[in-house]
Amino acid sequence: MAAARILLIVGGGIAAYKACELVRLIRRAGAEVTCVLTDAGAQFVTPMSLAALSGQPVHTSLWNPQDEAEIGHIQLSRAADLVVVCPATADLLAKMTAGIADDLATTLLLATDKPVLAVPAMNVRMWSHAATRRNIAWLRESGVSVMEPDHGPMACGEFGPGRLPDPEAIWRAVEARLAGIPAIGLAGQPGSDERRTPLSGKHVLVTAGPTHERIDPVRYLANRSSGKQGFAIAAAAADAGARVTLVAGPVALPTPPGVERVDVESAAEMAQAVAAALPADAAVMVAAVADWRIADPADEKIKKQGGAPPALALAENPDILASLAAGPQRPRLLVGFAAETHDVLAHAQRKLAVKGADWIIANDVSGDVMGGDANAVHLVSGAGVESWERASKQAVAARLVDRIAAALAAEPADG
Repeated sequence: MAAARILLIVGGGIAAYKACELVRLIRRAGAEVTCVLTDAGAQFVTPMSLAALSGQPVHTSLWNPQDEAEIGHIQLSRAADLVVVCPATADLLAKMTAGIADDLATTLLLATDKPVLAVPAMNVRMWSHAATRRNIAWLRESGVSVMEPDHGPMACGEFGPGRLPDPEAIWRAVEARLAGIPAIGLAGQPGSDERRTPLSGKHVLVTAGPTHERIDPVRYLANRSSGKQGFAIAAAAADAGARVTLVAGPVALPTPPGVERVDVESAAEMAQAVAAALPADAAVMVAAVADWRIADPADEKIKKQGGAPPALALAENPDILASLAAGPQRPRLLVGFAAETHDVLAHAQRKLAVKGADWIIANDVSGDVMGGDANAVHLVSGAGVESWERASKQAVAARLVDRIAAALAAEPADG
């Protein structure tokens, strides 16, 4: 089986230097990489550096007579198994969205019929601009995989989302994306269909986001959850070949490609949707489900009465994780999440025992995790605790899905 072939488009920006390390990681894994360097990218890294690291000629121009005599840009766009844009600048993302083809890189992106992974890097204000957010949403809806940038200090002196993820995290995303592409492999690794799509034939159920519990027609109780980690896990599971059902609370996130999405609002609705989605080989309960609901929601907006706050009687919501663990259609692998603000491991270990889950993924949400783009988690199981380094939520998702695939492969289904 041939090794994976990657076409790496290096955009302009100070983060372009990290593309050199990504090339090294790709080659170390046994894959082939061909680099396309934009004019802006060449202001930060040289063609010679990328050529030396990749072992391949670096392509820089749409007007190379030797290459274009054989319609080289079409051949480049079709010869790869995966196209990676790193760094993907705001300009490149905008051109991808608009279908502009005014240089070699954008022409390749318009002409390719292969999967595309974009790794954005830009100033925090550019990343949060409405135009960029619109472009990202459109690309994802069109099937382009777009990583979330990291938070942190930037070369411009500002702090926030927009940093290019670490090359190791990018490589994990590349590897996860390659896992869903047939007929390729990495040198030195098994090349069977199970290796490329380790969750092929499996059904994975994921919950994500918050629940909203109605107080009156205009107010509700909720948890602070963006849904990003759950959506990333659903996307990674689909990339690994699984049939994925994503039960999502109220979030404004695009549905990952290949994922069946069920939108719900309340905890009761989420419990019903989870039950309807069974049976499943694995369930990953990421949603931040409200523990309580209003026992008797008002039909009309509650008004102030003499300044006294209204008395709100609470009722306990269904425990979806515990019910799933004790139910007749319990998934072979049941994974819960524990978002804690203190004593993280102690609470997670107690939750593992009380809920009846196989694993608990615990994290400290006292910082910027809820709504952020990175996470540092602990995998708590009967075998002990594994602490994972802080990484993008996509990288955490890819690593967790790898572990889920390995666990399901090690434990044959009943029958």
